[in-house]
Amino acid sequence: MNRFLMSVLLAAGITTTLGVSAESMGNVEAGKSKSASCAGCHGADGNSAVGNFPKLAGQGAPYLLKQMQDVKSGARVIVEMTGILDALSEQDLKDIAAYYSAQSTTVGQADPELVSEGEKLYRNGNPANSVAACTACHGPAGAGIALAKFPAVGGQHADYLEGQLKKFRSGERANDGDTRIMRSIAARLSDREIKALSSYMSGLYQ
Repeated sequence: MNRFLMSVLLAAGITTTLGVSAESMGNVEAGKSKSASCAGCHGADGNSAVGNFPKLAGQGAPYLLKQMQDVKSGARVIVEMTGILDALSEQDLKDIAAYYSAQSTTVGQADPELVSEGEKLYRNGNPANSVAACTACHGPAGAGIALAKFPAVGGQHADYLEGQLKKFRSGERANDGDTRIMRSIAARLSDREIKALSSYMSGLYQ
């Protein structure tokens, strides 16, 4: 395990990186029915058809649960989700997270003109700007680390990824914890680098 990832895991109080099954978070079948109202934006199986709405299929259940908790509490503001989670219990959120985590994500396609630049940043970072390699937290295939709540990025919509990186860069999105890991990294990325990274990650698959 590299030093960067170990330092982040220790800061988060996590010393193991084994995956967490969807079933350990909630009930998959219950989550299927409870997620019906989410289908309009995220798709019935969590594979959204619109680039601005994230794919939830195959995402780590702990990460999904945290994001829903943050949206519900106001720690993460998503205008389109205002009030949607208010009436849901903690068990409801766990069940929905379990359902989407158990689904298979579809794979996007990277822009051939951006692959080389995106791959270099994703796998090696940019030492000149102290940008760490994305593989440290998101893995070589973009699968993330479930227990650490590091999200899967492989196959995600490029438009969504680009938008989130820019929000981290501007500080509009700030629910990356006390370590400010995503805000710190995004602050050092140019628009061109963000676009290349987002495109490359969209084409990653396991």
